[in-house]
Amino acid sequence: MKAYVYGPNGPEITDVAKPVPKGTQVLVKVHACGLNRADLGMTKGHVHGAAGGVGTVLGMEWAGEVAELGPDAKGVKIGDKIMGSGGAAFAEYTLADHGRLFRAPSNMNFDEAATLPVALATMHNAVVTNGALQPGQTVLIQGASSGVGLMAMQIAKLKGAKLVVGSSTDAMRRGRLKEFGADLAVDSKDPGWVDQVLQATSGEGVDLIVDQISGPVANQNLKATKVKGRIVNVGRLGGTHGDFNFDLHAARRIQYIGVTFRTRSIEEIRAIFDEVRKDIWPAVEARKLQLPIDQVYKFADIGKAFEHMEANKHLGKIVVTL
Repeated sequence: MKAYVYGPNGPEITDVAKPVPKGTQVLVKVHACGLNRADLGMTKGHVHGAAGGVGTVLGMEWAGEVAELGPDAKGVKIGDKIMGSGGAAFAEYTLADHGRLFRAPSNMNFDEAATLPVALATMHNAVVTNGALQPGQTVLIQGASSGVGLMAMQIAKLKGAKLVVGSSTDAMRRGRLKEFGADLAVDSKDPGWVDQVLQATSGEGVDLIVDQISGPVANQNLKATKVKGRIVNVGRLGGTHGDFNFDLHAARRIQYIGVTFRTRSIEEIRAIFDEVRKDIWPAVEARKLQLPIDQVYKFADIGKAFEHMEANKHLGKIVVTL
């Protein structure tokens, strides 16, 4: 089968063996894939958790049909329309654990379905499970114009946040954040953004920050968070290191929580997918939680899709179809 593989000379479409499902695995005939920032790093040879390097079939998000079941797979049948996440997605067929997928709603095509699994699982876990957002609270999403950031704002609104602040350093994308739930949009490179957040929260700061930027805004985040507030660190778009004011952190008694899928067991990931299904799936089926598709590329043009992502001018998801 055809797959997009990182080789000695970089990523390219090549022929690999069609995988065979074992245990609780499901074989998926892939129809569409969503691109993610981690994929971009892996096209350059970087590792993501335990995955990456020469010989890696790239990709982590897909939509398709069940083609075959492992002997212990449950909950789906051959022919079911599904979407999910996991490694080796950029291929004609991929394997998925039966607990790491969703049934794709009947009112959603494969392109649309391929945009959702990573954003839904990541941001429900960050905003609701770890962020413990309650109705009437306030939230700031750092890096809000990314696909997962757009989803985070929508989930926050769905869960009753009274004020949602989104950050983006790009003026065009910042201007569109209100379409996805932002009441206030700020530029995290503007030295005055903390003052804007404090003014919008009567000087208190927000109850919750979901931070995808990390390093360069760490101390500003502490200033923008309410006493006894929470910061959930889900990424490092701004870098893995930065100055951190431990005294300010202690003085404001902030809970600082780190989350990632890279070190989670399959049992933990299954539990996260279960929580999405239990808590917000009706909103997914009603199309209240959805992401814009910026551009769709054919699989043969997947290199162009990554060039488009690297140019960093898109809003929403880039999709590749097979």
